[in-house]
Amino acid sequence: MNKDFIFRLDWTVILIYFSFLLIGIISIYSSTYEENNIIFFSSIVGKQILFCISSILIGILILNIKPGFFQQVSFIIYILSIISLIGLFLIGDTAAGSTSWYKIGTIKIQPSEFAKISTALMIASYFTNIQTDITKTNSLIKALLIILIPSILIISQRDPGSAIVFSSFILVFFREGLPIKYLFLIIVGLILFVLTLVLSIYLVFIIIILSVLVQYFFIKKYNSKTKFNKYFLLIIAGVTFCLSVNFIFNSVFEQRHRDRFNVILGITEDIKGVGYNINQSKIAIGSGGLIGKGFLQGTQTKGNFVPAQHTDYIFTNIAEEWGFIGSMVLILLFLILILRILDRGEKQKNIFNRVFIYCIASLITFHFIINIGMSLGLLPTIGIPLPFISYGGSSMLSFSILIFLYLNFDVNRFNQW
Repeated sequence: MNKDFIFRLDWTVILIYFSFLLIGIISIYSSTYEENNIIFFSSIVGKQILFCISSILIGILILNIKPGFFQQVSFIIYILSIISLIGLFLIGDTAAGSTSWYKIGTIKIQPSEFAKISTALMIASYFTNIQTDITKTNSLIKALLIILIPSILIISQRDPGSAIVFSSFILVFFREGLPIKYLFLIIVGLILFVLTLVLSIYLVFIIIILSVLVQYFFIKKYNSKTKFNKYFLLIIAGVTFCLSVNFIFNSVFEQRHRDRFNVILGITEDIKGVGYNINQSKIAIGSGGLIGKGFLQGTQTKGNFVPAQHTDYIFTNIAEEWGFIGSMVLILLFLILILRILDRGEKQKNIFNRVFIYCIASLITFHFIINIGMSLGLLPTIGIPLPFISYGGSSMLSFSILIFLYLNFDVNRFNQW
């Protein structure tokens, strides 16, 4: 790297990245603090510091690789990623009901985190194909298969939370020309998903049939040539979707996942059982007030009332100790990061760069919204870490790789390789 290269780096993103690392280390230290605790590299915060250092060193290496290399090896990386997911069925380590890790001594590696990178690279590579037209059914199916293959493997390992993250890539499809009607279908699908869980399945069937019939007769009134065939297919598709949701929810999701959805949707109330995490999380966030209780002064944190606070619920520590102001600063930093990445993505001259950078923005946005939503009790707990903040080596390394790949692509945005 020469001086010109360093000067052209996106220092706004770099500063935000290092701010997140610092916030994460401070929050993890606070949430795992004990009076006799001494920071050393075998402690949780010590390990996180090592994860950060390792991620930065790997990131520097990435900056020294020509961006065209990543496009050339995208298919190989994707295949290796799929193989690593398949390997979990044979030698994977099971924890909390999910077989999602390779265990090497005291080190655990979660392939699904790195599958996000490989899938993003593969999607970007696919869209560079001159024959790819996302408005055509054939191209759309191929693009969806790139996402579905790792997602199905991860779901099979009882880790639906990680699998759901891959749906964020669909947002990139809209940027690349996917008709907006598909967004409408996604929204309808989400509504049907919730209705299927909340209401009787037969009542949902009636709602689907009546909704389609009303639409049919309304359009028929203004267009007498309208045929019922496609509306009948809509009814069949809606009923099939609800049946599949019912099957997946009861057969693929574990009881703990079903219970969390039921608590969020108000079907059951269990503040001492499954709802305990959400309840304590809300208490911690609310107790922070405007300016927070101060570093190491959080009562919920000190009392260890919030389970997994240094991982999935790290936001509760920030909200309790730094209050509403601290929480808003963190949220603002994420918004600036996401908007900055999107803005720079639009300025890319290379299709591969643009699509991959949009994939990065989609992944960070999805993780950010889901994690904060979990902490606020708006969404069920599905094990989604807060990027750069939550404890975890695989998550830290994968998101750091994404950021450094972005920096590499952005600094070379005017080069055609």
